[in-house]
Amino acid sequence: MTPDFIREALRQVRYPGFSRDIISFGLVKDIRCEPGQVTVQIEIATRDAKVPQQIFQDCHTILDSLPDIGVVKIEIDVKDAPAAAGGLGGSVGKSSIPGVKRVIAVASGKGGVGKSTVAANLAVSLAATGAKVGLCDCDLYGPSVAQMFGVNERPMANEQDEIIPLEAHGLKLMSMGFLLEDRSPVIVRGPMATRYTQQFLRQVAWDDLDYLVLDLPPGTGDIQLTIVQTVTVDGCLIVTTPQEVALIDARKAVSMFAKVNVPILGLVENMAWFECDAGKKYYLFGKEGGVREAEAMNVPLLGQIPINMETRERGDSGAPIALVAPEQNSVSAAFHEIAAKIRTKLPVS
Repeated sequence: MTPDFIREALRQVRYPGFSRDIISFGLVKDIRCEPGQVTVQIEIATRDAKVPQQIFQDCHTILDSLPDIGVVKIEIDVKDAPAAAGGLGGSVGKSSIPGVKRVIAVASGKGGVGKSTVAANLAVSLAATGAKVGLCDCDLYGPSVAQMFGVNERPMANEQDEIIPLEAHGLKLMSMGFLLEDRSPVIVRGPMATRYTQQFLRQVAWDDLDYLVLDLPPGTGDIQLTIVQTVTVDGCLIVTTPQEVALIDARKAVSMFAKVNVPILGLVENMAWFECDAGKKYYLFGKEGGVREAEAMNVPLLGQIPINMETRERGDSGAPIALVAPEQNSVSAAFHEIAAKIRTKLPVS
């Protein structure tokens, strides 16, 4: 028995509720192989007692079945997740991002609900309140921030070998889209995707931000867990559309972030209705599904965002709709109202 052999065996142990293993997440801190005994030291930051219990059982299931392994000792150091400011509960993040006061994740259980549009316009609306804001596009496989902000440059590095974020409309921006040619796909497997995500969070010179908005990929997979294991997330905003097929996945997203102790700031119902020139509202995806779901899940409904052509056109042209004065556009007004609620929930000094 060697530490490397044990380490490979432990790659079969998944973090509860996710597809990724405890080795690639860096939870295994030490492996000692002595005559007749193997000792594994694991460190986890969580407030959910079921997580370390499940990992303990799974480790024993895998290692006890190995021939001639002898006695197996699994030592798990459970670190209490630090409480987030504002009385919103705890987060399992290990540390803050240098120069960033608040980190806000924008997530969805499925794709196609307009999550990136919400993230971009939330960032613009927060900046309109006078806050210093950054937007990090964590969707490696479908980056859209470059298009939505009309930025085609490549980022440079500073003397500390940190990536200097690009800027547009008063925001600092980082996205995989800045590093690719227009039609180049991102072809990376789990561990490399995790590495890119960690670089975007910890090796970018964000420098003195009040808020960093994270545009997460859809779903509840490895990148989401990597983020909450890497940094302290002050709160998560869940985006859904009103129809049941989207609400099913929104429930999963709320459950996932609750499991890893990230405070849920609230639900945003996107594409809530379409209003024609005559002023009549058409509920294309159902009526107030997000309203009912927020009540059922006991989370705040932060806002309802109508769907219209100008939102799409401005997103395609690199000038998000929230740049329009709120009194001149109902969609812009909805985003600015959400930003005001976020500032109340997560104030900065």
